[in-house]
Amino acid sequence: MVRRIASQVHQQALRLMKGKLIDQPVWLGSVLQYPPLPLPPKAPPPRSSFDLASPKPTRFAETAQKLRAPKNRPSSIVYIEDEVRRRFFRDHPFEAFRPVTLTERDAIREQRPVQGRDWQRLRQWGRNPSPEDAIRFAVNLYEHHNLPLTFAYTRAVAQFRALRSEHHVARRFAVLEVESYGRVFKTSQVQLGFEKEKKALDTWEEASSVDAGEFAARKRWRSIAANFAGASQEWTRGEQYTALWRKGARPSYAPALTEVKYPPMLAPTPEAAAQIGAPQAAGAAHAPTPAARPQPVYNRTA
Repeated sequence: MVRRIASQVHQQALRLMKGKLIDQPVWLGSVLQYPPLPLPPKAPPPRSSFDLASPKPTRFAETAQKLRAPKNRPSSIVYIEDEVRRRFFRDHPFEAFRPVTLTERDAIREQRPVQGRDWQRLRQWGRNPSPEDAIRFAVNLYEHHNLPLTFAYTRAVAQFRALRSEHHVARRFAVLEVESYGRVFKTSQVQLGFEKEKKALDTWEEASSVDAGEFAARKRWRSIAANFAGASQEWTRGEQYTALWRKGARPSYAPALTEVKYPPMLAPTPEAAAQIGAPQAAGAAHAPTPAARPQPVYNRTA
């Protein structure tokens, strides 16, 4: 059976007309004027490695396998100033702690008059250079004086350290000269911070020197029951407590070192005093009966 392909309908109609099998269709002229688009090429069927011929070894076959595949990404943007700046602050970490003004002004600072080949020494930009000046000087030596970056960095750092040392010595002697004339400087914020820290450390020493007994004496009440003033602390399931209650004596929960103070007229009976360990006051024989005896007064100052 003949294959029927959509893009070859007009060709098949022409063959049938030549054979006088059909009459000319109405649409044939339009299709011949605007033929359909050809079909895309068909992909070849996949073939296994056993069905293919072995490739011939070439001289560059092993080299091509070792080559790295190209990365489809843009190259990184690298500036020489960034590399020099990273190395400079690695060698001089304390330069990052110097205060720097970050306030923006109305206009950009004018460029230094000395640039390019004329800039041969760091002192030409001032006697107190900043880290950025030293970094820019190293890059200037590398770009305009044809020095290797290592030598340019070494020369820039050497001049930077020399100028910083001169500035430090000059500033120190200026302070000594002003103090000799009677100038008194105010306490700096750093010194104030040290004084506050010293006061805080002194409070720790004072707190450790205070006796723990003073804290216990200041407490009016404690939730932890101390050793009460009694003869025995054995668990009796409430029998001892009930016996004392029937005799009219209440147990004392005061600390063992605290003596229970009774008024002269409210001294306990000899039996109750022997049970709770309280001293018997004079005239205890004339004490009132348990039913009419008021409640004893305990010392709760401990």
